[in-house]
Amino acid sequence: MNDQQRQAIKKTAQRCFGSDAQVSLFGSRTDDRKRGGDIDLLIRTSLAEPDAIARAEIAFQVEVQQALGEQRIDVLVDSPHRRVHPPIFSIAKQTSIPL
Repeated sequence: MNDQQRQAIKKTAQRCFGSDAQVSLFGSRTDDRKRGGDIDLLIRTSLAEPDAIARAEIAFQVEVQQALGEQRIDVLVDSPHRRVHPPIFSIAKQTSIPL
């Protein structure tokens, strides 16, 4: 992933989830020596309402696809009010790289 792609993702996340949104990359794309694979993102937001989070995630997916082109992008959204954190959240938090 290049700097232009990182900036596009970060700016889009802040536009969709709020200016305080933080984005981290995890999974295979954290290693530049590995090729391919989907883009795995962990987005931390202060949005509290599930409907607002769902709308933000849809808008984010659409805008990122437009900016980066057709790519598989997996998004985990973490918020202060999230009650359940599947195991993938722990993996993402431990291995992610902030954008």
